Amino acid sequence: MDYRELMDWKGYVYLNTLLEPFENSLRILIDRCSISQESEGVHADKYITEISPLEVDNNLPIIQLDFDSYVSYTVTNESFTVMDDYEVYQGEVFRIYTKSRYLDFVKLGTIAEDIFSEESFVHYQVPCLNHIIDIISYESPRIIEVKRG
Repeated sequence: MDYRELMDWKGYVYLNTLLEPFENSLRILIDRCSISQESEGVHADKYITEISPLEVDNNLPIIQLDFDSYVSYTVTNESFTVMDDYEVYQGEVFRIYTKSRYLDFVKLGTIAEDIFSEESFVHYQVPCLNHIIDIISYESPRIIEVKRG
């Protein structure tokens, strides 16, 4: 499986684990979600009924993305993200940006462009429920599905 195949996937995901298994490498484990069959009520200004929570689907394998190297990555609390027309991307849950504020930030704040051509590094994003993960890398991630224990 490659990242472009994941870009067609629609649905919801949770961040399971993010770690550096080796120095300057990155592993991201992603749980796919399903809508619960049981609804619940929520108190806001009014009591809202018939809300169905999103839950990790334990019948589906975990998606593991391995970046052997990266220029930069960041994890942002989903509640503090900003959406605007400046950014250009393809994909739904798994995205590739051709124009983004994060890509601009990394270009200005690193020497990555001096080492690699601008076209050789890519801004990947996985907007999970609760976390937004942004990765700039000049290598595509290896992707496998991991069976649950």
